[in-house]
Amino acid sequence: MDPHQRFLRVMRGTQGALIAASAVQIILGFSGLWRLVVRLLSPLSAAPLVALVGFGLYQHGFPAVAKCIEIGLPQLILLIILSQYIPHAMQSRKHVVELFALVISVGIVWLFALILTVGGAYRHAPRRTQLHCRTDRSGLIGAYPWIRIPYPFQWGTPTFDAGESFAMMVASFVALVESTGGFIAVSRLASATQMPPSVLSRGVGWQGMGVLLDGIFGTVNGSTVSVENAGLLALTRVGSRRVVQISAVFMIFFSVFGKFGAVFASIPGPILAAVYCLLFAYVGAAGLSFLQFCNLNSFRTKFILGFSVFMGLSVPQYFNEYTSVAGHGPVHTGARWFNDSISILFSSQVLVAGSVAYFLDNTLKRNDGTTRKDRGYHFWDRFRSFRSDPRSEEFYSLPFNLNKYFPSV
Repeated sequence: MDPHQRFLRVMRGTQGALIAASAVQIILGFSGLWRLVVRLLSPLSAAPLVALVGFGLYQHGFPAVAKCIEIGLPQLILLIILSQYIPHAMQSRKHVVELFALVISVGIVWLFALILTVGGAYRHAPRRTQLHCRTDRSGLIGAYPWIRIPYPFQWGTPTFDAGESFAMMVASFVALVESTGGFIAVSRLASATQMPPSVLSRGVGWQGMGVLLDGIFGTVNGSTVSVENAGLLALTRVGSRRVVQISAVFMIFFSVFGKFGAVFASIPGPILAAVYCLLFAYVGAAGLSFLQFCNLNSFRTKFILGFSVFMGLSVPQYFNEYTSVAGHGPVHTGARWFNDSISILFSSQVLVAGSVAYFLDNTLKRNDGTTRKDRGYHFWDRFRSFRSDPRSEEFYSLPFNLNKYFPSV
């Protein structure tokens, strides 16, 4: 088959799978079914869920920094100095350095990488080193057009395959669980009150609408919570939605005027990996912060916390090792879609850890007199509905008068 025709075939199949998978999040979110699940979350079960949203991405941190240590390590050190030490030393009320630490550090190290590239430091280096260290190896700037306006079904009419759609639905559910941890982390890092389950459920529904648009426009990937942006919220201490809105405008601009977006996309990977070391660490720490509401002297708490985190790390590791050796997952039947679905489920550290903690927390010694306080559930009591916290009132009405269509949210 012609490579271009094969590309179009894959894109159309992916579009159809994404459109079908969006129904999972839309139905669970807007129907309020996910709200029923979230209502049973406690700080104890949320801790491993949120922690592994950040800590589970460790492979994108220092292992990627070490691929070009001469630019990755300076970026990591400079970012820590600018974001943690300099603001404390300056004792400024405006916190300018703290706000722009990421931009300043990336700009300086990016310029340093450019000087190394132009100066010929990697001229005789191995191809792998050049790929990670040079600033002119991505080829994005020259390949991308100046202006390109995306439009619906740009790759043709989507095709729907039952197996591919089911596997994508499973992936959509995994993204739903991971996004739930991301939502909780964002509210925690923003020093806001815990989101009522109805608000979180509605957020999942709108995320499903994003996946639907991804399928319609053929973006290949679906929409989920950005762990990087959640960590950036903690790094900059800025939790304004106006900032998010302005950032969205810039993202639309860069997607249409491709040359500008390609410039930023050509930043060497080790520089971004060094940034992830801080951002993902902040998100993971947000999960650990929920333990302050739990009784860590309780052996029930220790068992649930330790066992869920350990299984969340070890089960996906087993699936990944088995796949790398055998070329397929531990489940190897004649139905490929079923094999892929099982591998997707058990390869997610967040899903495994969150599911184990959720099940144990809601079944193990639940009726004991001290269990409710040990699991920290009393802390979330006042945030279980809209009316109990006045700061949640601004979220009560759906935009565009959609309450009549989704009264349960």
